[in-house]
Amino acid sequence: MNTKLTLTIEQDVIQKAKEYAKDKNRSLSDIIENYLKSLTQENKEENKPKLTPIVKSLKGSFKMPENFDYKKELKKALEEKHL
Repeated sequence: MNTKLTLTIEQDVIQKAKEYAKDKNRSLSDIIENYLKSLTQENKEENKPKLTPIVKSLKGSFKMPENFDYKKELKKALEEKHL
């Protein structure tokens, strides 16, 4: 269930964030929601494998299935490229 939230943020930060969201073809609400999820789930995911810095930087930029194995897909792409 979605709930409306009111935040107080500096106007120039809001404007830059809106531009960023527009460039990424995402809503600002979606970006903020994913950021808050990542903050609150880090401690709960200790048993999950650690993400590489590149993958972590991409986290939240697109949605993928829960069972997506990026290492398997990366290996497949590299094999196709180099073989």
